[in-house]
Amino acid sequence: MPNLSIKDVPEDWAQALRLRAARHHRSLQGELMAMVEQAVTEGSAQQADAPGERGRPRIVAYDQRGWPIVRQGWKTPEEVVASMREKFPKPIAGQLSSIDIIRQDRDSR
Repeated sequence: MPNLSIKDVPEDWAQALRLRAARHHRSLQGELMAMVEQAVTEGSAQQADAPGERGRPRIVAYDQRGWPIVRQGWKTPEEVVASMREKFPKPIAGQLSSIDIIRQDRDSR
C-alpha cells in the first residue's frame, strides 16, 4: 500500500486532530485514515445506495492497531430500533424488562 505524508502541519491543527482521535477512541493514524476514507467514499455514496450495494460490507473506520472496522449491515441504529418497535410495539406480558433485570442484578450484590 502507498504511504501519504503531510508536512508543515500547524501545531494547533495537529492538536485538534489528536483530540478528535481521542474522542473517537482511535490513534491519530486511525483517525486520519477514517477522515481520508470518508472523503474518498463521499462521492460514491449514491452508488452505495444502489440495490446491490447496500448490504455489502465496507470499512467505516480503523481501530488503534490500524485494523479496519467493517460495517456489515446497511441499517443505521435508528432504523433498527424503528423496525423492532414496528415488530414489537408492546412489551411481552409477564416478561421482565431489561431495566428490571439490571436492577435485580445490581441489588443482588
